[in-house]
Amino acid sequence: MTDIPEANPAVPILVVISGPSGVGKDTVIHELRKLDRPWHFPVTATTRLPRPGEQDGKEYHFLARDEFEKKIQRSEFLEYAEVYGNFYGVPRSEIRDNLKTGKDVVLKIDVQGAATIKKLVPESVLIFLIAESKSALISRLANRQTEELDDLERRISTAETELSRIAEFDYRVINREGDIHDAANTIDSIICAEKARLIPRMAELI
Repeated sequence: MTDIPEANPAVPILVVISGPSGVGKDTVIHELRKLDRPWHFPVTATTRLPRPGEQDGKEYHFLARDEFEKKIQRSEFLEYAEVYGNFYGVPRSEIRDNLKTGKDVVLKIDVQGAATIKKLVPESVLIFLIAESKSALISRLANRQTEELDDLERRISTAETELSRIAEFDYRVINREGDIHDAANTIDSIICAEKARLIPRMAELI
């Protein structure tokens, strides 16, 4: 008689959601929170100024540059980078501590940072968000009206470079304008599938 394997609790995983600027990463994360899954969403630290409606500790930890640099010296970030003249960093403790307690961690980060996370945690799950078309992405960037013209052109150029790196990711999810539920549900399905793997991904932080 063949032994039936025990249904042990699934191993917690680290999920990285990335994509070019303007693709709607923040909106997707907001929608994922509504699903009320046992996930932890680390809050990234940044030196940029808050945009209208953003709250410290919710969308980002907004830090002065000198405070951010002190945290770098204390190795408090798993990954950090300077993007468009501002620092962004992922708090190491938020990821490590929640994985240890058995929670899946869903991290939002830029494409450059996602590549770094993959090197540090090879078993992380990388999801690349894209718009339905290049023209749709450019339209979203222009409609945000949060940057000057020079900054907008730079972001469009950077987005084109980031789109060329999609092959570095495990999954592609289309975030269509006005259909945020579909993108969130697709990511939910990806995480469920990853949790059902016979050989689990072991997200160990160094």
